Amino acid sequence: MPQLYDEIGIGYGDFRQPDPRLATSILRALGDADTVVNVGAGTGSYEPTDRFVVAVEPSLAMIRQRRAGSAPVVRASATHLPFRDAAFAAALAVLTVHHWPDRARGLAELARVARCRLVIVTWDPAASGFWLIEDYFPEIAEIDRRILPSIEELRAALGDIEVRPLLVPHDCADGFLGAYWQRP
Repeated sequence: MPQLYDEIGIGYGDFRQPDPRLATSILRALGDADTVVNVGAGTGSYEPTDRFVVAVEPSLAMIRQRRAGSAPVVRASATHLPFRDAAFAAALAVLTVHHWPDRARGLAELARVARCRLVIVTWDPAASGFWLIEDYFPEIAEIDRRILPSIEELRAALGDIEVRPLLVPHDCADGFLGAYWQRP
């Protein structure tokens, strides 16, 4: 099945570079998990290098852009993870859940393969006040409300969760939309 990022992911690594401050926050959230499955891994921007990681990515274009020596990658979907129950201490999903064809199934799969911890980085569609969207691209807010999981949806799928804001620095090195909150 063709993947969205097989088309739009060409040159992805040119614009999406990991920001070390965000990486530190993600590592802190992973805690002492010694094994991690990174679901929707893309090019591997926020994969820890100090523990065993397996990446899961459905897009061949994204897999081809992974750096030499990065974590081993399995071409698969979040909705059908090819691992046994509790195979990893933690599951990681960074800015990917909104691309999954069946979020509820993908979230259940994360919970199934992780023994201790899930770390999901997403954008809360209830957040407002981002000038770039409100003043220039208001249609993005409507799209986001449809495709991004709400905190309530995450709670319904995963049970009791801890929500922590991930503060995006004004000079964020990563090129995701929310990184441009203080600069065009």
